[in-house]
Amino acid sequence: MKISVIGAGYVGLTTAACLAELGHTVCCADNDEGKLNLLRKGQMPFFEPHLEEIVVRNCSNGRLRFDNTENAVTGAQAIFICVGTPPLENGEADLSAVANVARTIGQRATGYCLVIEKSTVPVQTGQQLKRQLQLYAEKGLRCDLASNPEFLREGSAIEDFFHPERIVVGVEREDVAMLMEEIYRPLLDQTFICPIHKDCKTGKTPGWVVTDTNSAELIKHASNSFLAMKISFINMVADLCESVGADVTQVARGMGMDTRIGKAFLNPGIGFGGFCFPKDVQAFVRIATKAGCDFSLLKEVENINKRRIDRFVEKVCKELWVIRGRKIAVLGLAFKPNTDDVRFAPAIELLRTFVREGATVSAYDPQAIEKARAIVPNVEYCSSPLAAAQDADAIVIATEWDEFRTLDWNAVKKVVARPLVVDGRNMFKPAEMVARGFSYVSIGRQSAAPELQSTELDSAIPEVTPNGTVKAL
Repeated sequence: MKISVIGAGYVGLTTAACLAELGHTVCCADNDEGKLNLLRKGQMPFFEPHLEEIVVRNCSNGRLRFDNTENAVTGAQAIFICVGTPPLENGEADLSAVANVARTIGQRATGYCLVIEKSTVPVQTGQQLKRQLQLYAEKGLRCDLASNPEFLREGSAIEDFFHPERIVVGVEREDVAMLMEEIYRPLLDQTFICPIHKDCKTGKTPGWVVTDTNSAELIKHASNSFLAMKISFINMVADLCESVGADVTQVARGMGMDTRIGKAFLNPGIGFGGFCFPKDVQAFVRIATKAGCDFSLLKEVENINKRRIDRFVEKVCKELWVIRGRKIAVLGLAFKPNTDDVRFAPAIELLRTFVREGATVSAYDPQAIEKARAIVPNVEYCSSPLAAAQDADAIVIATEWDEFRTLDWNAVKKVVARPLVVDGRNMFKPAEMVARGFSYVSIGRQSAAPELQSTELDSAIPEVTPNGTVKAL
């Protein structure tokens, strides 16, 4: 099919590249000419594993091209709307970009086209979109509308596209559902060759969920809000574990074995971030409020998440006594590993807080340094974890990159001012870090300090005089 994807962000570019990989002819559009020129040269505006190779290959074979929105919608059989819907000050989604795309479709689309709403939008947006498009019917526009919410996780978006657990489509007629089915036919029939796993020609067939547009729109917000709720819940349990001397890792393990609960998203830490969860929870609360429903549960999910940074900073303060004048090394800046996205990243709030409290801050991330530097410039951004740790009074782990698991911690210990690790992602076992000579503080587990060496023990024993008095140390 001849498909246009409007929006070259994380969702749009991934969707366009992967649809081209399935064999469609795809035009990916954006109003940012600088971004389009970058993409035409085969350069990515953000980091996503495997994306660059798929973009370059499909540009070379002619199945993928980049253009402006006006040219992209002309003659397209299917148009995916993948523009941003950022939060407004009141928490509602800003739908102005969606409305602008609808206007362009109405003015420039030719023949029949299927308009597919993929951006995360509030329920009933599809109805509004349909009404706006109908204004152009007298000018010859013939179109149908479908809702097809995205479930792509940054850092594994390519994997998620080719091996989804489910594909959700919201339509008003069966023939529109059949058009959507044709777009995804290679995934549904497992006839494609996975570009990540070359030997994987077949796999588990994704669930095919056909419903109405309102329900499809709600599935997206309800899913993300539920996952955010699981994260806030386990963080609350972690606080309780610290207070009563329990281990949240073991509690989560025992909970996750229950198939009704599942082990996913039961990892305590410094809170959820990124562009989706915070935005979608806020938007879902606003949707419910406008509909007259009490979603105070999600308000508390949001409040718990906001308190995570303050609670974590308190941990650092407790170990250092005072932060002012100390050097803190922050490892990890992206909101999650395998991405360079720092939007709403907990690490960014940590940087701001440490700088505001008067600390000298160094930082390292494999991918997100430049984006973090644009937001928090008064930080020493380093080329390696070892460089960031130089003379540090504390090392803070804010993102669970695999690179940190394989780090030479013996080398780190030699360069720090104090061997202290405050782990916001529970990456390591306390006993292992203690064995390496570090004081180790994590989330929902008991803090661990290294045993005193024998020479230190000897020097710490007070000397007793023959008459039984103790000499001053």
